[in-house]
Amino acid sequence: MMAKIVKGTSFSGAVGYMLSKKEKAEILKAEGVRMEPKELTVKSFELQASMHSNVKKPVWHISLNFSEQDKNKLTNEKMVNIAEAYMQKMGIQDTQYLIVRHHDREHPHIHLCINRIDNDGKLISDKNEKYRSAAVCKELTKTHGLYFATGKENVNRERLIGNDKTKYEIYDALKRAIPKSKTWEELRKNLKKENVSFEFKTAGNTDKIQGIIFEKDGIKINGSKVDRECSFSKIDRQIKDNALETLQEAERILDNLLNSQLSLTEEIIGQIDSLFTFLSDSLGSFLEPTSPHYDATLADFIKRMRAKKYARMSRVRISRVRF
Repeated sequence: MMAKIVKGTSFSGAVGYMLSKKEKAEILKAEGVRMEPKELTVKSFELQASMHSNVKKPVWHISLNFSEQDKNKLTNEKMVNIAEAYMQKMGIQDTQYLIVRHHDREHPHIHLCINRIDNDGKLISDKNEKYRSAAVCKELTKTHGLYFATGKENVNRERLIGNDKTKYEIYDALKRAIPKSKTWEELRKNLKKENVSFEFKTAGNTDKIQGIIFEKDGIKINGSKVDRECSFSKIDRQIKDNALETLQEAERILDNLLNSQLSLTEEIIGQIDSLFTFLSDSLGSFLEPTSPHYDATLADFIKRMRAKKYARMSRVRISRVRF
């Protein structure tokens, strides 16, 4: 659950937007105002706001946005309960409000039009509203068992332009490509399919990698600026975790091959050799101490697998000699 807060001058504009999509807008609740026609709804808000006419922006237009994964949980009644709990925790009480649900997006969301001038003519405080709102949204998400989404999951991609649009395209491409990549070269190939490239930032004239820069449509963005999870160190860790999973699966295959028969046939030995060739070709950048991507954990894993192979092959040779 996330909230977007906008303060404005026109109740007519806020109410008009909320009710403009008749076939996709559903009024859920109104407090202190007429529900329809919208002209009388607006007049109701304006009349109360006139009690504190020196306030330039008496309109609160707040949208509460939920994950698509919560669609089946969010009945109209539940959304009203969440909206009213949100207002109560934000200190928004004893005032007029209108709650409208829109059905024009994949994710569930509601719009609130709230009068910042309360029923006694006093201005409701907006101090630190965005920080307080973030905390309230987190609390309500947990209380109602809703899906915790990352901030970028809830961003409306269709409204982005320029560098922001490119940044999110790179972010989405990385989220698709990283789980499928067990080396940096694989990541490069997977990103190329989405017209994204990258280059490493190194320390001086050395091979030591300090960061990463992504590029799409001629726009370059540092990995950490795309997202904290897209820095070089974070991606490197994910790729190496993927590589480790590949090695663990390869070890299971190796164990099955080594233990499949009392004596290893030429066919089995060939399969074992092919397995190690595959690992060397695909993960070689992690295994060479001189490589900037060298990883001792992965190198030791391969070393242990080779030791298993040689130990088993030695037993086979000894058995043949004794025979």
